[in-house]
Formats: sequence, structure tokens, C-alpha cells
Amino acid sequence: MKQEIRVTNSEWYLMNCLWEEHPRTLMQIVPILNERIGWSKSTSATMVRRMAEKGLIGYEEKGKTKYFFPKVKKEDVVVQETRDFLQRIYDGSVGMMMSALVRQNDLSKEDIQELQEILKAAEEKTKEE
Repeated sequence: MKQEIRVTNSEWYLMNCLWEEHPRTLMQIVPILNERIGWSKSTSATMVRRMAEKGLIGYEEKGKTKYFFPKVKKEDVVVQETRDFLQRIYDGSVGMMMSALVRQNDLSKEDIQELQEILKAAEEKTKEE
């Protein structure tokens, strides 16, 4: 079983920055996070250090420069966060979540078509098992 990956709301900003493109130096990360969320250089540096200690990101040194990269896949984090959200808010019920979205008219025709395709693929997968 995979280890649970915990990413805080603040950590998502840096992770997205590195998932978009890596490796990146701190001097490449700082202006991106400053523009997106107003972080100063020291805030960005602190977050990079903490996340490296936590094992979410790693780095490779070339000379005096550190090049940072994600150590976790976005897909793995999204799956864990989705499970946590579903459990916390909807007691693990996908049906309850979808019912809430449908009742609020938050689904476009494209959303409905995409969900139908996902459900059809899931149904085919269960038939194979």
C-alpha cells in the first residue's frame, strides 16, 4: 500500500509550480510564487526547505545552485486528496457528492458527457475483473 501523501493548501502552490516544469532553481520559483500568491523570497525559500525536509520535493546540486523537482506525482496526490475530501465531506459516498452537484445545477452538458464516459469505462473494467 502506498504511503499517504499530505499536501497543505500552501504547499499546493509550490507543487504546481514544479509539476508544471522541473527542475527549477529557487530564483526561478520566487517570481512565479510572488506573482501567483504574493510570496516573498524568504517565504518561498522557507517553503522549499520545509517541503524538501518533508520529502515532497528534492533537489540536485550543480555547483552552488540547487535544482528542485517534485518527488511525488501529481496524480498520486490528487487521488489521496480526493479520497480524503470524499470521506470528510460525503462520508465516502460518490453518489452523495454527485447528487449535491446535480441539485445545484453545477454540471454542464460537457461535464455530464464526460462523467457518462468515465462511468462506462468503469463499468467495462468491472466486467473484465
